[in-house]
Amino acid sequence: DFPDVAVVVTEVENLKRNLLLFTQIKDLEIPTILVINMADRMQLKGIELDISILEKELKTKIALISSRKKTGISELKNLILNFTELSTEPCLNASSIDPEYFDKLRKAFPNQLLYKLWLVITQDVNFLNLERNEIKNSFTKSHADLKRLQQKETIKRYQFINNTLKIGQTIDKSKATDIQSKLDRVLTHKVFGYVIFFGILMLIFQSLFDWSQIPMDFIDETFTSLASYTNKNLPAGEFTNLLSEGIIPGIGGIVIFIPQIAFLFLFISVLEESGYMSRVVFLMDKIMQKFGLSGKSIVPLISGTACAIPAIMSARNIENWKERLITILVTPFTTCSARLPVYAILISLIIPEKRIFGFLSLQGLTLMLLYLIGFGAAILSAYLLNKILKLKCKSYFVVEMPSYKIPMFKNVGINVLEKTKAFVVGAGKIILAISVVLWFLGSHGPSNGFDNAEEIVLTLNESKNIDKDEFENEISAYKLEHSYIGIIGKTIEPAIKPLGYDWKIGIALLTSFAAREVFVGTIATIYSIDATDEETTTIKQKMQNDIDSKTGKPRFGIATSLSLLIFYAFAMQCMSTIAVMRRESGGWKWPAIQFVIMGAMAYLGALLTYQLLV
Repeated sequence: DFPDVAVVVTEVENLKRNLLLFTQIKDLEIPTILVINMADRMQLKGIELDISILEKELKTKIALISSRKKTGISELKNLILNFTELSTEPCLNASSIDPEYFDKLRKAFPNQLLYKLWLVITQDVNFLNLERNEIKNSFTKSHADLKRLQQKETIKRYQFINNTLKIGQTIDKSKATDIQSKLDRVLTHKVFGYVIFFGILMLIFQSLFDWSQIPMDFIDETFTSLASYTNKNLPAGEFTNLLSEGIIPGIGGIVIFIPQIAFLFLFISVLEESGYMSRVVFLMDKIMQKFGLSGKSIVPLISGTACAIPAIMSARNIENWKERLITILVTPFTTCSARLPVYAILISLIIPEKRIFGFLSLQGLTLMLLYLIGFGAAILSAYLLNKILKLKCKSYFVVEMPSYKIPMFKNVGINVLEKTKAFVVGAGKIILAISVVLWFLGSHGPSNGFDNAEEIVLTLNESKNIDKDEFENEISAYKLEHSYIGIIGKTIEPAIKPLGYDWKIGIALLTSFAAREVFVGTIATIYSIDATDEETTTIKQKMQNDIDSKTGKPRFGIATSLSLLIFYAFAMQCMSTIAVMRRESGGWKWPAIQFVIMGAMAYLGALLTYQLLV
């Protein structure tokens, strides 16, 4: 049932990795030809091969070909035709990883190939008339022992491959003449590489504010006008109020950020498609190792800027359990796209639209700083966890540097569309449900205070001379404060007052435990319930116009807004992320610990920020 000859096709740029499979096939004593493809790129990459030495060490015949230029094909055909002349001798003695164990295996089945027996035991496969259960019962080893032997085998094979390539292959990057090598010398430079990456980050965050401002203003005004139109033109009643005060403002609170979310995914997609993201991973790997993270942790941390859920799931490729656990625990610190709506609205309230040096947006720099704070918290937490959990071993990250290429417009467009759609639909479901609940809680209340709001306000203002609009505003505010949602907010207000938050912000904090981006939708719904029919101001304007009755200052001042930004930079407010963490960690222990620690960091950070600035 075996083939007459096996042809293993490798590529000249990844010969070390490709040769692993070649050595395994040789151990099956099949006549094997090694094909080294992409020979036309050897000069570009500064690669030189000594074919005679490689053939001697690998005990085979080598065909150096270029399928692109169609060279070396006839030589390969001749080798295939004369396969009987090929050596079937293995390249190395893999059984030396445990001589005693393999000697027993050889003696028990003297007529079978040793490597076939090993594959039957470790890979759950069968060859010819070998009975797997018979072998398993005779040579039982624990799963952990078999794993260790497999690891030893792989290490031994790579040691052999490395030694072979040392004498048979020469790579001189300085002689490489291709564009990729020239770019890599700059983009992965130990100094300029970081400078360029930092510059690209600055460009991204500058653009997020500059390019998205016009469409965001348009969306905000459109939803505000739609809510006003609905309220004025539909028959008065509960359904109209639900639409104009609950659903439309709530949905508008998330749709407004589609431009920024889309631009963020656009930049990430372009970096991935161009091949630059792999260089970023390579650069950051050197830093991450110093903080106790696996090199493979870079992928979850970077992908966490889009969403923590798939980022945490991607940590599965980290073999070491403790390193995987640390990665899972610190990934939520990285700023995901769900935080972007919160950051954007608060930054626009307190940071002026000024430019530094004529081209750097102060708002963009603030957003970048928040991303860096999140990333800094992640690696600092990883360092502390590494010390606490006392890691004894480390895994290593292997990444293939893809060729640079111009991003395909179609691929980038589909990626942006799908991810933006997933964000809006996923957040929209939660926001729609919460908006309906918030509207109900904000539009109803205990009869003794809520239903008699007009008489109570009238009594309180008997000695004052106020106009009709001001009177209606006071009634609306009194109703909201004495509604069910107002009662809930007033209950938690003492706990959040030291952070500079009132009961309205407290309600937004509570609802955003479902998903961070719900904060803006909740604020939009609460202020819409609080508003009179004639008001057509946008979400941003309503937040700007909210004045603290006790201090006479804006509710969302610098101290309060910065406190909120710090709170959301650290808080673990995403039920979906917690659920995924429970599944990936195998229980509620670690998600509960993480929730408490991140919540404490968020509260203390927000408290310190507000108290220092107030």
